[in-house]
Amino acid sequence: MKYIQFIGTQRSGSNLLRVMLNQEPEISAPHPPHILKTFFPLLPLYGNLQIGSNFRMLAVDVCEWIKRNPVPWEKVDLDPNEIISICKSPTLIELFTRIYEYKAAVDGASMWCCKSMENIYYAKAIEEYGLRPFYIYLYRDGRDVALSFKNAIVGPKHIYHLAQKWRKEQELAIQLIQNLPESRFVSVRYEDLLVQPKLILKTICLKLGIPFREEILDYFHSHESHLAARAGDMWKNLTRPIITTNSNKFRQGLSKPEIEIFEAEAGDMLDHLNYELMYSIKNQGVSIADIAAYDLINRNLIEETFKNADPKEKSKRKLQDDLLMDIQRRTVNSI
Repeated sequence: MKYIQFIGTQRSGSNLLRVMLNQEPEISAPHPPHILKTFFPLLPLYGNLQIGSNFRMLAVDVCEWIKRNPVPWEKVDLDPNEIISICKSPTLIELFTRIYEYKAAVDGASMWCCKSMENIYYAKAIEEYGLRPFYIYLYRDGRDVALSFKNAIVGPKHIYHLAQKWRKEQELAIQLIQNLPESRFVSVRYEDLLVQPKLILKTICLKLGIPFREEILDYFHSHESHLAARAGDMWKNLTRPIITTNSNKFRQGLSKPEIEIFEAEAGDMLDHLNYELMYSIKNQGVSIADIAAYDLINRNLIEETFKNADPKEKSKRKLQDDLLMDIQRRTVNSI
């Protein structure tokens, strides 16, 4: 079963592209519960996964994590025992693979798509495991990405941290696809997707070897789009046609000092991706004292953003947060 993996940075139109691709009968593209991002750091808590009880505990937790996803996976009721029975080895990547394949089979699809863009940090592990995904590198002007993150319930909030994150993830994505044959990836510029969606989607479908269907452009009527939109403000635009003017928002949304900081930290990557810089500022480096101040501001902004978030959206995320705390409190004996 073919595996499609998005790479790049969140807030780059990935959910838009996801619900579009999910309109194709051959593709199952559920909302991502970020399995690898969440559980790779937690693996030491499970001990030796060769021990059956430890692997089962991981499988139980991953299945429960998905059940608590803010955007539910419909038509599947993940049974850890059933998932374990189809796993070929006791590893997190194997669980990740079999769960997505299981969902795709239920959906009657021949391909599964993971939108979790931070899987770029685990691309080496994915490749070494023997998986050969088709990568969709989706990129957007980093200053607009930063503005979107500032207004979202997730992610960093200070412009310095946002610039660092965006630049790093573009570097990783570009480094990855540079070493792949052209048959295994496609690069999509978000701003092009806004104005030429049909052309972009035809290109993706051609590379995947599936027919392009006009219905893909009617994503905003789909059940999946409405399901995501109800789960949080971050995805409210999924029930609307493409907003062709949804670019260059940073010019009004970010202050001049914020744009200067972003361009100082990530201007070379903006230039590499053919985004015009507003200011000619060389990166003079940031002092340890400045970074410490930025860290404090960032933490405070994250707390403030979450505090002021919609209570309904917070309650949906609390289910996973509670599970995460339970897992972190747990002690696993290993040999």
